[in-house]
Amino acid sequence: MTGDGDKVLRLAEAEGFALAGIASAEPSGRGEAVRAWLDAGKHGSMRWLEENLEVRLDPGRLVEAARSVIAVADVYVDSSAERNTEVSGLSCDPVSTKEAGLTDRTGRIARYAHGDDYHKVIKKRLHRLCDTLAERHPGHTFRAAVDTAPALERELAARAGLGWQGKNTLMIHPRHGSYFLLGLIVTTLELTPPGQGASNGGEPVPSRNRTASTPCANCTRCIDACPTGAIDPAGYTMDASRCVSYLTIEHRGVIDDDLLPGVGDWLAGCDVCQEVCPYNQVAKRHSLPLHPAYDAGPRKLDEGLDVLEVLNWTAEDRARVFRGSALKRIKLDMIRRNALIVAGNRYAGTGDLALIEAIERCAEDEAELVATTARQVMDCLAIAS
Repeated sequence: MTGDGDKVLRLAEAEGFALAGIASAEPSGRGEAVRAWLDAGKHGSMRWLEENLEVRLDPGRLVEAARSVIAVADVYVDSSAERNTEVSGLSCDPVSTKEAGLTDRTGRIARYAHGDDYHKVIKKRLHRLCDTLAERHPGHTFRAAVDTAPALERELAARAGLGWQGKNTLMIHPRHGSYFLLGLIVTTLELTPPGQGASNGGEPVPSRNRTASTPCANCTRCIDACPTGAIDPAGYTMDASRCVSYLTIEHRGVIDDDLLPGVGDWLAGCDVCQEVCPYNQVAKRHSLPLHPAYDAGPRKLDEGLDVLEVLNWTAEDRARVFRGSALKRIKLDMIRRNALIVAGNRYAGTGDLALIEAIERCAEDEAELVATTARQVMDCLAIAS
């Protein structure tokens, strides 16, 4: 039985997804590259990426006899409301503390985490879509996946025509940039793609891969701007163990001395490679609707967090602030570790004595990660001075 891809995409659009497309469920063509990346340890401590690798590389192992993949994307940034940057000539720079409206004691939160947890927001609608499709196509399997199942989401989304994987490894749409969150439905139903791939946000995006000529062309803005040099100079691959997002959200231990300055004022996550991407400037002319769940709302995480307050957080404080957020995976000791690094970087730039006093107090903290990081930051500041 073959399904009508156009009807499926209309159903995805009715669920509020900004982009949707269809790809075949064939195995990845990048298996050798993925294995080499893992063998080189560029995934850091994210050991789950090693698990179920053969499933990750082949949707047909995630869902037996899978024939198609439905890829969807939510926009999590209202491009039209972003700071007014000159689009002519594609001028783009990282957002400064002042431009972000932050104080000298504020730690920034990556944009994807300002609103509700995207895992729940996307999966709830994908499950509804699965139920609808199962009713229309009895006997077929439909499995939703949002970031936690072993699947190469960005590769499959690119194959479905939603964009291409840029030099910073993120999916980029030529009109709508890269501020997207992805979801998949893997199914045994063979779906007919409308053309080479489609999007609800505009014209279909040609299928591309990292060996073909891509619109990233000779641009190296993301590579040059990455504060820790995590992106390969040739582009299209990343040492995740150096990425600020990994360091502040996934890494459970002490962060290496040489990476502390690169963390800057990022308390959780990092947006630098997207802030400098020319396609996110173009997106301001072609903004897609922001799902209301991604509005910062009462959390106000778009305003950042005061690092002095975070250093004094209890487990209850962390649970209250991160309730319903994708950041709830950051443990208390980790977020306090991050706050210490930001406080050290802020002190180095401002000489704010309250920051150094807080760091010194934390050097005697009962939490080993916090105390070790405090002493580490103090040593680095002494070296810098």
